[in-house]
Amino acid sequence: MTENDVQVIRNVYLKLYKNTQMAFKRYLHNKVNWDARLIGIKGMRGVGKTTMLLQHIKETFAKPEEAFYVSLDHFWFQTNSLPNLADYLYTHGVRHLYLDEVHKYPNWSIIIKNLYDTYDDLTIVYTGSSMLEIDNSKADLSRRQTMYTLEGMSFREYLAFTRTLEVDAVPLEKLLTDHLPIAMNITEGRSILPIFEKYLRQGYYPFAKEAGRDYHIRLTEVANLVIESDMPAVEGVSYTTIQKTKQLLMVIAQNVPLVPNISQLCSQLGTTRDSCLKMLYSLDKAGLLSMLTKQPKDYKHLVSPEKIFLNNGNLMYAITSEVNVGTLRETFFLNQCSTMATVTMPKKGDFALNGKYLFEVGGKGKTFQQIADEPNSYLAVDGIEMGSSNRIPLWMFGLLY
Repeated sequence: MTENDVQVIRNVYLKLYKNTQMAFKRYLHNKVNWDARLIGIKGMRGVGKTTMLLQHIKETFAKPEEAFYVSLDHFWFQTNSLPNLADYLYTHGVRHLYLDEVHKYPNWSIIIKNLYDTYDDLTIVYTGSSMLEIDNSKADLSRRQTMYTLEGMSFREYLAFTRTLEVDAVPLEKLLTDHLPIAMNITEGRSILPIFEKYLRQGYYPFAKEAGRDYHIRLTEVANLVIESDMPAVEGVSYTTIQKTKQLLMVIAQNVPLVPNISQLCSQLGTTRDSCLKMLYSLDKAGLLSMLTKQPKDYKHLVSPEKIFLNNGNLMYAITSEVNVGTLRETFFLNQCSTMATVTMPKKGDFALNGKYLFEVGGKGKTFQQIADEPNSYLAVDGIEMGSSNRIPLWMFGLLY
């Protein structure tokens, strides 16, 4: 491999590096142990994995030449190989390699394992689809790497992203006990509810700012790419399965929150129960659906979910014809809480968090009637800026990360 061979993708890297903005960083940025030799970062399309890599390079190294970033879905790899590139870079002094979209490269896990074992002073950071199952990959990287997952923007991050307000994340237990003074501080001098409503429409993915009016169109394209491109790359599904998965997503989108009858779904899709469950769990891992189960989700043992939601409110506005406000509230609560807590379906109420806290979600008129006398029970109430006692504003659950 020669310098001319590498120059094509080096130019791409340097252009991205130059255009990377440093003003806003995702919640995960400062949580990653960047000193680890092998780091994996999973996440949905569009949540900012690439930007986070480039921001880290920009703030860490005096010159961009000290590191190298490349996306493995670049056409350059049609006639060039990752091992040859890594060897060339290593012999030219590069000790920090950042690999994007690894799931698009054949046998990526085996190659990364071999690079890790061959070059004992090479740091490798890679990103991939949220569907990646590292423990089950052909080369088990779990013993060698530190793995992270990047979710979409929380409401707290959206406030910072739009330069509205900088506020620290609030742990769940602190939110439950101290929500009133926190809300008083945040709402001083501003109306938070209109900002919250805008976030629910177009605040979960950082590309909202650049997409502008085309945001929901772009989001629909993202959903299509996940099913048509990422799922075949990660799970090796057939064209027929891709079409059935898209059909399944639309059936759910038109009926959220869906209390599924798996037999009826199977019949509607013309598929087996096992195949239907695999599609559901794939869509959940891909960040397009959120499934609520009685027990914590286990992707190795597929059980029928109790309820199925779209992953976030932005997706609801992008791919459903009419957004139900009650469903939107529950979708937001499940989406934000799932990042920092285990959310399950309780016998009473809407959601259980960490097997300990019970929640009902609703509008201003919501009462404790359905969860009366239940221990550790709370209301997540939409349409209010400040709450009282165990009655907490819904928007505040967007402060968890």
